[in-house]
Amino acid sequence: MAPFSLTTRKHNTMKKIFFTVFCIICFGVINSTFGQEVNNTSAIGTDYKTAVGIRLSNNAPIVGNAITLKHFLNDKTAIEGFFSFSDPLSLGALLEIHKPLSTPGLRWFYGAGAYLGFGKEYDVNKQRNVNTNYFGGQGVVGLDYKFASVPINISLDWKPELNLISDINFEPAAIGFSARFTFPK
Repeated sequence: MAPFSLTTRKHNTMKKIFFTVFCIICFGVINSTFGQEVNNTSAIGTDYKTAVGIRLSNNAPIVGNAITLKHFLNDKTAIEGFFSFSDPLSLGALLEIHKPLSTPGLRWFYGAGAYLGFGKEYDVNKQRNVNTNYFGGQGVVGLDYKFASVPINISLDWKPELNLISDINFEPAAIGFSARFTFPK
């Protein structure tokens, strides 16, 4: 079997750049379409201050399946923390900006943050598992819905990661679904 060639690496890099540019263009279109403020007076009682729950994701990102805690600093800004219990074990944090949509209880959000992970990888030279540390940046864009009659919040998001330590790697396939129990303001 042939080793991973330089041509294949260039092709993969071009795919990642194209995908990133495509996502930025899509985000710009969504922002220009839904970016204006919506006065959502019918959504009174659907807001929450803090929520805790679980985030289910695929195995590709460093911060995969995780326990999630979201806390609003004000009506539009939230911080979200993750504790990922998959391999690697990881912690992540995001600062998110929430914008209301016309449907009561529904918001879209975007933000950025960082993560730190601790895992094990098989080293073929040493022929054993070695400890590996991960550190990188992550962005997020998604939808957040709070049910009016029950203290439950769900969200669907895309959270790409850029690993900086131990290997520079971009992971675009980080889609997740969260379900949380909410606490009122």
